[in-house]
Amino acid sequence: MIQPNIPESGLPRVVIVGGGFGGINLAKKLKNAPVQVVMLDRNNYHLFQPLLYQVSTAGLETDSIAFPLRGIFKHQKNFIFRMAEVTGVRPNENILETGIGELKYDYLVLATGSTTNFFGNKVIEEHAIGMKSLIEAVQIRNYVIKQFEESLLLNDEEQIRAKLTFIMVGGGPTGVELAGAFAELRKYIMPKDYPELPVDLMKIYLIEGSPRILNGMSENSSQRSLESLEKLGVTVLCNTVVKEYDGRTLLLSNGEKLISQSLLWAAGVKGVPVTGISSNIVLPNGRIQVNEFNQVQGHNNIFAIGDIAQMVNDPKFPKGYPMVAQVAIQQGANLAGNILKMRKAASTLNLKPFKYNDLGSMATIGRNHAVAEFAGMKLSGYFAWMVWMIVHLMSLLGFRNKLVVFSNWFYRYFTFDRGTRIIIKRGAANIVKLRQTVQ
Repeated sequence: MIQPNIPESGLPRVVIVGGGFGGINLAKKLKNAPVQVVMLDRNNYHLFQPLLYQVSTAGLETDSIAFPLRGIFKHQKNFIFRMAEVTGVRPNENILETGIGELKYDYLVLATGSTTNFFGNKVIEEHAIGMKSLIEAVQIRNYVIKQFEESLLLNDEEQIRAKLTFIMVGGGPTGVELAGAFAELRKYIMPKDYPELPVDLMKIYLIEGSPRILNGMSENSSQRSLESLEKLGVTVLCNTVVKEYDGRTLLLSNGEKLISQSLLWAAGVKGVPVTGISSNIVLPNGRIQVNEFNQVQGHNNIFAIGDIAQMVNDPKFPKGYPMVAQVAIQQGANLAGNILKMRKAASTLNLKPFKYNDLGSMATIGRNHAVAEFAGMKLSGYFAWMVWMIVHLMSLLGFRNKLVVFSNWFYRYFTFDRGTRIIIKRGAANIVKLRQTVQ
């Protein structure tokens, strides 16, 4: 059997698919355990997704929010990393199929995360762009800057408006933060870099299908966020659904039409299951049904954690836990303990069921504006913004990344400037080509 050049250690092998929050936390917790930890990921870095929107709006550089996986585990002797694409699993044989060969496992952990969910609308998927990867964030930045540059070449005001109308779909934290960041681009950067373009030609829309934005937070936080966005000049449309989009004309459920060449999709995510897992336990949103120990239904030694896992063991979350970093981090830690217990006894009687400790939610709307809810407190405005920055700064991996991000934020706060606003791609690809590049 072909193996991807991984030595036999004589120890039980724990294979982790995915280097996201859940995967790296699980691997860390197994540092001194009598197991061989093998991590596979299509990229060789861990991506701090909560700050991805700042890369897409020239607020941060890519290496500020990405950290090499080998660097994270350089002192962990029982850890092995291979950059590989997982193609399937054969549970009956305990074999994982990858692009670099087949890999035998004793315990398999699926921590594959999530991807953009277009809810089956192929036309919108063809013309819109999501923001779940570093490549997509860089391409959004390139595309946005290109729209400004090309607008300078036009004389027709309607054509310029189409280029400078940016629409975000999805009123969750990602959509809210994106809309706020684009509003700051218009307020602070556009007048300096493109003084020939009237500021009022740039329009920013945030579209949400439910009655309010930030549904996961209180009504008070939602209302304060709405007020902050509107103060920044963002047009927020709630109870509105995107029906059609052909790359230029956006048709809404209320009958309204918007002309725009830029549709950014943050309306939802879906799991990324692995071929070989029974379709009977995979939900329409791609999540895999697991029990309270994160075991994939029907399997004792296959687990799923984080966004990919659909666990329903808490009345507070009847539709499963939210697809956020804290769930993945906590499930990774809990699973590490259970794997060690399974090493000692085949029975699941002593395993610890997962219990989610909700540490709170927060979202930033822009300079000096944020909302945060934690420990029974509801904060908004400048203080919430400071809390948001501290929490995200401390959550970054690596001292260098923390220092670089802090320096960027400090510089931007006092200069009202952004990062390097350059286009680093060949040619002038349209949004369809950008999506094809990602795929």
